[in-house]
Amino acid sequence: MASLSEILIIRGQLPITSIDAAASDDETQIRELVSQGLLSESQVASARAAQLNLPFVDLTEYPVDHSAVALVPIGLLRRHEVLPIGRDGDRLLVAMADPNNVVALDDIRAAVRFSVRAVVAERQDLLNAIARFVRADSELNDLSSEIESDAEPTGTELERAEVEDDAPIVRFVNLLISQAIQDHASDIHLEPGEHEMQVRYRIDGVLHEMQRAPKSIQNGVISRLKIMSDIDIAERRKPQDGRLSVMHGGRKIDLRVATLPTVYGEKVVMRILDNSATQLGIQQMAMLDHNLERFKRSYSKPYGMILVTGPTGSGKSTTLYTTLNEVAKPEINVITVEDPVEYRIAGINQVQVNVKAGLTFASALRSILRSDPDVVLIGEIRDQETAQIAIEASLTGHLVLSTLHTNDAPSAVTRLIEMDIEPFLVGSALDCVVAQRLARRLCDKCKQPYHANPDELQALGFAVDPRMGVPTLHRPIGCQHCSNTGYRGRMALHEVMSVTEDIERLAVSRASSAEIGRAAVQQGMYTLRQDGWGKALLGMTSIEEILRVVA
Repeated sequence: MASLSEILIIRGQLPITSIDAAASDDETQIRELVSQGLLSESQVASARAAQLNLPFVDLTEYPVDHSAVALVPIGLLRRHEVLPIGRDGDRLLVAMADPNNVVALDDIRAAVRFSVRAVVAERQDLLNAIARFVRADSELNDLSSEIESDAEPTGTELERAEVEDDAPIVRFVNLLISQAIQDHASDIHLEPGEHEMQVRYRIDGVLHEMQRAPKSIQNGVISRLKIMSDIDIAERRKPQDGRLSVMHGGRKIDLRVATLPTVYGEKVVMRILDNSATQLGIQQMAMLDHNLERFKRSYSKPYGMILVTGPTGSGKSTTLYTTLNEVAKPEINVITVEDPVEYRIAGINQVQVNVKAGLTFASALRSILRSDPDVVLIGEIRDQETAQIAIEASLTGHLVLSTLHTNDAPSAVTRLIEMDIEPFLVGSALDCVVAQRLARRLCDKCKQPYHANPDELQALGFAVDPRMGVPTLHRPIGCQHCSNTGYRGRMALHEVMSVTEDIERLAVSRASSAEIGRAAVQQGMYTLRQDGWGKALLGMTSIEEILRVVA
């Protein structure tokens, strides 16, 4: 039987000079070449299939049969890292990264009671497919039934029992959180109703119902989450908030937890804070070159104020942290004041607002300015006092980054003036405003190109250059990779307004945001819709999605 390296060389995927013929361990050599980027995992898996005379399947494209998946117990699939994908006559096809694992094949054969045929898949694709098709929903249903049958729905005995580490409620909560992280959810909503508790995940900005649990387990679930978040378990009459951390896939994931009393019990919302967002580079923000150049010019200055605006959940914090990563260097002092501190970043001094102790944005900012900062990040400008200190800080040689709730970039100027900040100070201090929205990104596996009708596009307000011919756009279709939504992941639409002398003069004269907006567009600002149009032409999103998120 030919070795893996020999098959790869025959296929032209590997130069013969890269293999040491004298080495005895072919597998180790192959692993080393993969780590060096000279081979892909998919090429190795395909070669392994050829070596064993087995079929190779690409699970990102293969139409997996859900009924085949349901034949094998979930625990068995996860333990052996295998996935049934369909039938070949009277045999069950099972995708495996290691087809030599005879124990796994024997266990599956015993479970289904008929013959099994192995096919080879790339390991990471296999794990992703298992996560997609072998969801925790059935386990959650089983656990909620177990909790309901084992515990009395009244009294405090349920709550005391369910905080023990081996209690079913602990496994229920852990599964809820791990499934949300696996599904790339940004928020988990636990909503008490009259007869049951509803669980919803916000995925790509849209809420999806995932689970309905019996009313009898509601108090136990909430108590468990409160204990994990260091929240007062006895207080149910007022809103509370806390924080918890979990390990998932070898990474530490933080969750911000908030409780809210409702007529049917406490609602809990958990915001999943994936620290990988803080490690993004400025090039990964999906800014068009035109906007990126303007934005870089602003944050490269040693002083001035940069504001990021948009509604809640529009990615403002991610943009701020990404910018902070770009400007933070060992030779400068970076201090942030946030409420709450969402992401912990090494090498940066982060201050948590504590209103009960008298540490507000304004008081913390005053103290920060006495601590010799070079760059100051303010989580949000909420009042006149904070705005005034931030403006003064930017005028005295500090680079100030912050957020503001406005619908577009020009409105940030008028909002600051409405906060009783002197217009000439706003014009002098403000250097750049970035407004943004989050739009769903088209799934690369199934998006479909089409030729758009120029007349219809112009009617919708999208500028079509007749010299470019008929524009080619893409529409969502839906596949297994994107859970048949047509979209996978999100990206930001940006509106970057540089505060020029003309805009500064308009601010001093208390011009309206519409006048400021017209001047900014004349000086080259792309509006949110224009930025979305540019990204639609690049095949990143669809026209329907732009119209959904931008008025």
